Amino acid sequence: MNSSYFSTPPVVKNLIIINCLAFLGVWLIPSLNQFMGQYGVLYWFGSPYYHSYQFVTYMFLHASLEHLFFNMFALWMFGRTLEYALGSKRFLIYYMVCGVGAALVQMGVAGLTGEFGIQLLGASGAVMGLLLAFGVLWPNSIIMLLIPPIPLKAKWFVIIYAAIELLLGWTGRDPGVAHFAHIGGMLWGLGLLYYWRRKGIIRF
Repeated sequence: MNSSYFSTPPVVKNLIIINCLAFLGVWLIPSLNQFMGQYGVLYWFGSPYYHSYQFVTYMFLHASLEHLFFNMFALWMFGRTLEYALGSKRFLIYYMVCGVGAALVQMGVAGLTGEFGIQLLGASGAVMGLLLAFGVLWPNSIIMLLIPPIPLKAKWFVIIYAAIELLLGWTGRDPGVAHFAHIGGMLWGLGLLYYWRRKGIIRF
């Protein structure tokens, strides 16, 4: 693992750059905003705007500066340690699997609940997969919460966060957020970690 706390490995760095450039482009160029809103966001399967590649492109679009900031901050905080531990290639595979898996779960839930007007965007599902991996690989590492400002072991943070996401998704109290995508990113990430462990690729 790299000894410099503030060092950023290549995949995390490039993911942050791509997300920031995409946000700036959409924000500054109205025609690009309209184009990405029609073709980059993930739409329901039956929508005339749906395309299979949107399972990838949706991860690089964000609805607001706040949305972008918190996702990129979490990517930087947890992704660096994971990339150094897994290697850049495996880290990128993990990130993409979590992102695509998150979208699949959200689409599945939308199909069950009849919410066919789904429009999904943001890196949150992939980032939640990173959080899950950090909690699995380093369960006793201490995470300092912002609100409230208390230290918490990573394993408990992941469990509590997942429970809150599941509750909010089940009750529908926060309809503007794709909570089941967050859960989906975690589930796909957990499945991939255990697959790699069974293959002897990683140990935890």
